[in-house]
Amino acid sequence: MNNQTVEKLRNMRLGAMAQLHQQYVKENRFEGITCDEYLALLTDHQWEDRENNKIERLLKLANFRQNASLGDINYTSERNLDKNMFARLGTLDFTLRKENIIICGASGTGKSYLSQALGHQACLTGVKTLYTVTARLIKKLKLSKVDGTYLKELEKLTKMDLLILDDFGLQAFDNQDRETLMDIIDDRHGKRSTIISSQIPVSAWYEIIGGEGTIADAILDRIVNSSHRIDLKGESLRKGILKKE
Repeated sequence: MNNQTVEKLRNMRLGAMAQLHQQYVKENRFEGITCDEYLALLTDHQWEDRENNKIERLLKLANFRQNASLGDINYTSERNLDKNMFARLGTLDFTLRKENIIICGASGTGKSYLSQALGHQACLTGVKTLYTVTARLIKKLKLSKVDGTYLKELEKLTKMDLLILDDFGLQAFDNQDRETLMDIIDDRHGKRSTIISSQIPVSAWYEIIGGEGTIADAILDRIVNSSHRIDLKGESLRKGILKKE
């Protein structure tokens, strides 16, 4: 009877529940447990297993470069990082309001870490996230125009609740780059949230995007006006690590 029950549970994709049931049967651990308590125990175990598997899938999909955590953020005054403000961003409410975040600062000040820490937290709360280097994403999309999968790739990006564009503006934009960036931003505007990190201050983005100006105006209007801004200061955090070593 128990073998049949276990097999049925597995066929219904309730493997964690089946495993726990087998363990209880083997160890005869039913004493003092009511039917309701046992059912709740099995259900909670299956639920937790599915949630953990979902988080693992989201983290794998996100493709982070660093295992960043909100709990490890450095809030020293030299960084110009407001702890209360960043803690509010850490609640992920900005994704519900479809708002964006812009993180600027010199190389090594922790822009990528902050963006990935928010992304990691998003995955833990079930928010579908993708981390990518901006130039790499644009190159991939340009190649997709050649093989006819461009619209399909854009649709994949649109389905991401949170898109993290790292190292924005490190490479110059040509006409095709600008059009591709416009497509990415326009498809997400008011529908999904985007985090952009850059060594280039926002005041110089118009020049970096370049072109005749119309596309640059449209891109910046969609990004900047609905964004939380973080401007990091101070020396490179990597220097501190090297000094300790």
